[in-house]
Amino acid sequence: MARALLIVLDSVGCGGAADAGAYGDAGSDTLGHIAEACADGRGDRAGLRGGPLRLPNLVRLGLAQACEASTGRPLAGIAKPASPEGRWGYGVEVSQGKDTPSGHWEIAGCPVSFQRGYFTATENSFPPELVAGIVKQGALPGILGNRHAPGTVIVAELGAEHIRTGKPICYTSVDSVLQIAAHEEHFGLDRLYALCKTVRGLVDPLHIGRVIARPFIGSAEEGFTRTGNRKDFAIPPPQETILDRLTAQGRAIVTIGKIGDIFAHRSTGTEIKPFGNAAMVDAALEAWDGLPDGGFCFVNLVDFDTEFGHRRDIPGYAAALEAFDRRLPHLEAALKVGDIAVITADHGNDPSWPGTDHTREHVPILAFGPGIGSAPLGRRESFADIAASLGTFLGIGPVGPGRPW
Repeated sequence: MARALLIVLDSVGCGGAADAGAYGDAGSDTLGHIAEACADGRGDRAGLRGGPLRLPNLVRLGLAQACEASTGRPLAGIAKPASPEGRWGYGVEVSQGKDTPSGHWEIAGCPVSFQRGYFTATENSFPPELVAGIVKQGALPGILGNRHAPGTVIVAELGAEHIRTGKPICYTSVDSVLQIAAHEEHFGLDRLYALCKTVRGLVDPLHIGRVIARPFIGSAEEGFTRTGNRKDFAIPPPQETILDRLTAQGRAIVTIGKIGDIFAHRSTGTEIKPFGNAAMVDAALEAWDGLPDGGFCFVNLVDFDTEFGHRRDIPGYAAALEAFDRRLPHLEAALKVGDIAVITADHGNDPSWPGTDHTREHVPILAFGPGIGSAPLGRRESFADIAASLGTFLGIGPVGPGRPW
């Protein structure tokens, strides 16, 4: 039986969403603006990278065609091949929002049909009764933050006070999320996880998508650094996903990165959670080597989003894309006849855009493998077309409302 490898390049959008204006994102284009910046020198950083964006393997598979089909503009500084080696197209999100769970659930065949809850106030973001519940049930002296903020900024600002007072740092963003940052040693990692689990129950009536534990280490003198022990406490998808269907049929599943957290650890098989894109690709290759026929490997590469998109770091984002592109031939070589691989994204996070939040964008879809051939997939009217197509390919039938290609 066939095997399938699904890789989500977290936040690597390709612009063009028709409803982006409703999210304040009209004109955003993660890949397009990175390519433009690299072409005119804004993507240069000494010791890291320089010059036009170089993604020869992704472009060979059809990335340039997918981006141009989405936006109507070529990728600056990149020559597209006359005939790509893979199948290429782009996906349009039908779920509300521009968050990670909504994008991944839709990719897996479960578009979000309900309205998530949000903390819209930029200051004093959390309702007083919620704050009181967190303090009481968490046995805390209080909380710090209580506002919209980038994680690295608020930790740098409040880390020392957190250590002195024992109060965790609680913050949010335009996403449906409540994040809690605490020092691994002074507060304790297990205590942070337990607190987040408690808060998960408190925000369920508010329909908040995720509570995220954001542990860090360091000191005021040396600076604070977030660790790889992040953990998401998410609500589960409301309907069947491709993971559920595969699990019901006894198929082998390996999920890498934060996939387990995103799907509330439901039907996520063997979960592997290394730290950093490079380690996740290594883990995918190792898992793939032992994956039996009919198996499914689902990977999220989060660094694009957390390390570079939210930090509005164009050179860093470009370098991370180029680093993944260099690993792509290793992934291709691991595919045997009958296998398929799909590369896509869950939303955008344009590093040239104002603010620090995700951007509402289309996502590229590249499908490849021995015997898959080259063909345009065109505009896919839902990310759910991916689950429908992979379900058909794996012999379990289309999953969700999508249309197989």
